[in-house]
Amino acid sequence: MRKPLIGVLAAVLVAGATTLAAPLAHATTTATTATTATNAVKAAAIAPAPADAAVDFTGTVALDNCSGSLVRMPGSAGSDPALVLSNGHCLESGMPGPGQVVTDQPSSRTFTLLDGSGADLGTLNAVKVVYGAMTDTDISIYQLDSSYDTIQAQYGIAPLTVSADHPAQGADIRVVSGYWKRIYSCAVDGFAYRLREADWTFKDSVRYTSGCNVIGGTSGSPVVDANSGLLVAVNNTINENGQSCTLNNPCEVDQSGTVTVHQGIGYAQETYVIPPCFGAGNVLDLTLPGCVLPRP
Repeated sequence: MRKPLIGVLAAVLVAGATTLAAPLAHATTTATTATTATNAVKAAAIAPAPADAAVDFTGTVALDNCSGSLVRMPGSAGSDPALVLSNGHCLESGMPGPGQVVTDQPSSRTFTLLDGSGADLGTLNAVKVVYGAMTDTDISIYQLDSSYDTIQAQYGIAPLTVSADHPAQGADIRVVSGYWKRIYSCAVDGFAYRLREADWTFKDSVRYTSGCNVIGGTSGSPVVDANSGLLVAVNNTINENGQSCTLNNPCEVDQSGTVTVHQGIGYAQETYVIPPCFGAGNVLDLTLPGCVLPRP
């Protein structure tokens, strides 16, 4: 997996990032509650980008060691506390072990908000980790101390909307890294029934075509459907050197147990499973019907 970089080292390397031809060395061994009519009106102010909108850095953030994005659920209201999405393996507390789920943990993490061109706009502040896991998926979700309305009023930036639908094979996608301020273009090549990497197993992962040869620091980047502008997955790993099922070399395992390795091919974790777990007010509720995210 594209594990986090050391912030200080990465800062030194940023200036030369566009000349890198290979992945960087890693720093470590790694609701059923209906939306009211009032909320629907408020949510309209943060509606998703129109179809065929050009994908840029709007809504992306840079962490100290990873990438991420300012996100809303389909039913989120402008007055709701804003959320940031990244990878579970980017958590400041370290990578969760298999079966470990982090919820409702205080956090003082900061995120650099970018404008459409990739310029730094300001700092967003977390108050807690709403959810984090590397079981079945690889996600971290932070709650900020500001609402979407407040962020839009201050910076003119709207969040990316997490799609409620499964991504489509062949879809034109963009992997947008706020850390490196780089956008990768490719397509959804297919889906891995199980993606195994060292001790971790992810379900129904997106497999990229070769254009998205992601590197260290792109972890947590939003994967955006280029036609709808919706966020459909979160970038998390690539097979670096052809090894099978080892750290930084994920392998695919099909329903019959057959293992396949795609050297140089990257993967992302689907995000359509996230919205069913959030009710009114952007409140996480893992007991909601349709919520399949692993529980603590």
